[in-house]
Amino acid sequence: MSNGIHTMITPHTKGILYVLLSAVTFSLSTVFAKYITSTSPIHGIEVSFVRFLIGFIISSGYIIIHKMSIRPNHIPLVLTRAVSNTVAVILFFVGVQYTTVTNANMLNMTYPVFVFVLAPLFNKERIVKINFLYLMITLIGTYLVILPHYSTINIGDIYSFLSAIISAIAVVALRESRKYDSTSIILFHLMSIGLVINGLAMIPVFTIPDTVTFVYMLLSGLSAYLGQAFFTAGFKFIDATSGSIVSSSRIFIAACMGIYFFNDACTTNIIVGGLLITVALIGVSLQEHKDIH
Repeated sequence: MSNGIHTMITPHTKGILYVLLSAVTFSLSTVFAKYITSTSPIHGIEVSFVRFLIGFIISSGYIIIHKMSIRPNHIPLVLTRAVSNTVAVILFFVGVQYTTVTNANMLNMTYPVFVFVLAPLFNKERIVKINFLYLMITLIGTYLVILPHYSTINIGDIYSFLSAIISAIAVVALRESRKYDSTSIILFHLMSIGLVINGLAMIPVFTIPDTVTFVYMLLSGLSAYLGQAFFTAGFKFIDATSGSIVSSSRIFIAACMGIYFFNDACTTNIIVGGLLITVALIGVSLQEHKDIH
């Protein structure tokens, strides 16, 4: 019986589970972050700092226990991954502070479309013209989400959308760096560099949190770290096509959490925008699957 269960859990299935777990834990992290920034003077940059601090402690401990060398095989790729991901994370948490959990996650999740548009610039892949159609669909969906009433723009929406573009660079770098370095090495350098950059950015807005707020900051940071770890590990077992489709579930997971915990608005424009973004994500993912096969 155990052999049968083991056989069912293929590497591809394991990858899907990892990416799905990353969607859940990333969404939880934003719920904690939104609660913190809406009920205390703590800034989103400070919340993201705790995320990097927790990640640094965990990844450093793993490196020490396993007596691993911290020197990456491909330094430029690992550095590109670390710096771009750090900037994306900071933008995202600031976005969560100023907009809804639903919008922040939905806009951030547009990154896979930009991955397939930017990837040819990094790895010399051929440019797939139809991906620009999916990019246009994504931008239309983004417009509907950012301007639900065709009036003012929420600065948090802009931060969240910018985080998606920078995240695309980080994901392309991750996909390439995984060819040369292990998950633990990539995460260690990501958390180390992120801790320094985020720490410097936090200085002007630093506020000492109370005990309860600090606990929520730890929960947000731990959830985000787990999301990052699951996501990074997932791409070891899964192709980008399946990974992008599964990771898009965060749009709906986060929306459900945002509506349940914060009574996030769920207007027709936001729903249509979310559906357009999801269609674009699936379309561009299936296109890559077609190219591979």
